[in-house]
Amino acid sequence: MIIIPAVDIKDGKCVRLRQGEKNRETVFSDDPAAMAERWENEGAELIHVVDLDGAFEKRPRNLPVIRKILSRVKAGVQIGGGIRNEETIGMYIDIGVTRVVIGTEAHRNPGLVKNACRLYPGRIVVGIDARRGLVAIEGWTRTTDMKAADLARIYEDCGVAAINFTDIYRDGMETGPNLEETRLLAESISIPVVASGGVSTIEDIKRVFSLESFGVVGVITGKAIYSGTLDFKEAVAIAGKIKANPS
Repeated sequence: MIIIPAVDIKDGKCVRLRQGEKNRETVFSDDPAAMAERWENEGAELIHVVDLDGAFEKRPRNLPVIRKILSRVKAGVQIGGGIRNEETIGMYIDIGVTRVVIGTEAHRNPGLVKNACRLYPGRIVVGIDARRGLVAIEGWTRTTDMKAADLARIYEDCGVAAINFTDIYRDGMETGPNLEETRLLAESISIPVVASGGVSTIEDIKRVFSLESFGVVGVITGKAIYSGTLDFKEAVAIAGKIKANPS
């Protein structure tokens, strides 16, 4: 189980949105690369970067900032937001991104994801964001009629590295993760699941750890580590202790 800090970028700044609404943002730093460095220094093995402008505009919009992050950290970086074609996936891989997260196109174009998995083994993550269990796309602006678990099952046995599962109603709200929906999703597939949305405290992290036996391998945290309700370094230390003493 790993703890993954989120660095969400909008207009070149590190921000957090409440429930994914672009007019409900809080700016935490004018220097996203400095924030990525901070989380790496506190023990991050993987940093979750989201190009929010890209998600809304359907194409990469913060590439200079992302390049700066890549130049300043040694930790792995996974990128999502506005990834709609093979060219963008290849571009991110070429500049040094560890994993590419595909969200909207995972719903619209499964062939793109499956082909990317063949081209870049172990480098493709499917991002599934849900409202009341139904998949949301286009930067969370549209909710489909497809269940999250049904979308995830499309990608069994094609080499997807992980499913990032976000409960939109919990995201940025610090109300605790949706453990039940996360567990049900993880139980329904063999692909590793990373939980996201609602993490607020160390106790929330521990609760997510309880899902490891169901196939949940990590948790993404954002607002809590910026607002200070969660000590990222402490969370990483606890994860290390659990890994060393799984009993």
